[in-house]
Amino acid sequence: MFFATNLRHILLLTLLLAFTACPRVKSSVLTQEIDTAQVASGELGCTEESLQAAAGSVEKIDEADPQQRHAPSPWLVLPFIILLSMIATGPLLYERYWHRNYPKIAILLAAVVMGYYLFVLHNVEAPVEALVEYVQFIALIASLYITSGGILIEINRSATPFVNVVLLLTGALLANLIGTTGASMLLIRPYIRLNQASIKVYHIVFFIFMVSNVGGALTPIGDPPLFLGFLKGVPFFWTLKYNTCPWLVALLLLSVIFYFLDKSNKQDAHKKVFIDNTKPTLSIKGKKNFIWLAIIIFAVFLDPSIFVGLPAIHYQGHAFSFLRELIMLSVAWLSYRYAEKHILERNQFNFEPIKEVVFLFIGIFGTMPPALTLVRAFAQSEAGSALITHNTLYWGTGTLSAFLDNAPTYLSFLAASMATHVVDINQVADVKAYALGTFHNSIRSLETISIAAVFFGAMTYIGNGPNFMIKSIAGQRGIRMPSFLGYIIRFSLPFLLPILVVVWLLFFAFEPI
Repeated sequence: MFFATNLRHILLLTLLLAFTACPRVKSSVLTQEIDTAQVASGELGCTEESLQAAAGSVEKIDEADPQQRHAPSPWLVLPFIILLSMIATGPLLYERYWHRNYPKIAILLAAVVMGYYLFVLHNVEAPVEALVEYVQFIALIASLYITSGGILIEINRSATPFVNVVLLLTGALLANLIGTTGASMLLIRPYIRLNQASIKVYHIVFFIFMVSNVGGALTPIGDPPLFLGFLKGVPFFWTLKYNTCPWLVALLLLSVIFYFLDKSNKQDAHKKVFIDNTKPTLSIKGKKNFIWLAIIIFAVFLDPSIFVGLPAIHYQGHAFSFLRELIMLSVAWLSYRYAEKHILERNQFNFEPIKEVVFLFIGIFGTMPPALTLVRAFAQSEAGSALITHNTLYWGTGTLSAFLDNAPTYLSFLAASMATHVVDINQVADVKAYALGTFHNSIRSLETISIAAVFFGAMTYIGNGPNFMIKSIAGQRGIRMPSFLGYIIRFSLPFLLPILVVVWLLFFAFEPI
């Protein structure tokens, strides 16, 4: 009964996201750099008849346009639904089977979707883009995880609520300098050690809320959606200027809630924490790895759209950098090869958490394109653009960012919002003008999309890259983390969602479009 209820909730949610966008659109929406005018010309009626008609229409090829690609049928989101449902229920209901077989399941479901694109839709571009995005994601996550494993941070203090809040806020600030992933990988181990006598699930969850997500809203380095906005033309310091107030409110509310939760927590009687007054309050070993971290962060900016002439793979009008990923993975190997062994042992470093992320995200990146395509088609269609308000931008971007990749979701809603002013997201000058307020309320619209994409990433384990990694690291240290749905029901809905509502009411709900 429990399994059926959970699965039904996931099915209803994902089907709602997929079927909101009927696939009666020009198939060129499979490209991320979609032509808004083409999409706007499609008919998007979400009746049963239109869905049936669409299922047949997507099989037709427009011979007059050799660049045209088939749009996916709605059923192609089923592998994504199945994967989400198994991530949600596997560790809870069939834990042994899941942990033995999740790599095979993830690869199989991804192969079904990618195989359909390649051999049925004859679409090579979507699998190539999914592969490139996956490699970029894993290269960054893995390099930061491995490099941070060679840094030992020890805090010689008692884990009081105040100390914990200070550490979480420090991580939130640091996230804007080295990214939410970098800050998470660097601080999660000392944070767990600090709280070893009284560690509870809420400690890890609020770390995900504050350090792995909300904290990174101030700079393009902080979170992937903001970095994509920077690449498109949003000025670098735009986020610092316009996102600061929502960022402060969200972090303040999270800090207050965490403080009172932690104040009611008691240390386990059988565990003792000894404070050595002869040692400094903060000690850091393996400092040379900070140089490796700096190289990784610098490599993030090695994008062909920033540096013209950078070595890259050019395909279908896109330029994919491979130099960046080579640098990141090389740094990861070098940092591990020359790391001090006692630091790795003290950090209990192993490759199991990154292994879990590598395989699960093969499945996520491999099965997600159909759902993203249908969502993008609706957001950028004439019908979708007609519904654009700050409320729909906030809740639409946020909800989809929680369950899909928040980076393409950010771009989809930004493109739809810009389309209402007849400007193109693919033109740097247009994006810059939009960010600077040339169009009516465009600054507030961009702020709405930016905040929603970043903040709502904390709603689920898959909402942002570091979330699942933090869950895995905590599990390695004996902290029994909640399941996918357990995380949402026990923490996201009662603690995070009210804060997201407050942010919406204070900054976006009553803004005219």
